[in-house]
Amino acid sequence: MPLYEYRCSSCGHQFEVLQKISDQSLRPCEKCGTESEHLISGGGFVFKGSGFYITDNKKPAPNKLKSES
Repeated sequence: MPLYEYRCSSCGHQFEVLQKISDQSLRPCEKCGTESEHLISGGGFVFKGSGFYITDNKKPAPNKLKSES
């Protein structure tokens, strides 16, 4: 099930809800009980398996110039 983010329109409290796609999108605030709005956020993903390394597609560090004294 997807994890959805909501923000209360009166108190500003943000919370997450695990719910079905077919469930109603409006949820009451967990703190004050008033109407909250559905937030649109980027989905997270994780690379798993062999072949994904932190060094892949990394730009080389620029050479630092040493000042001569």
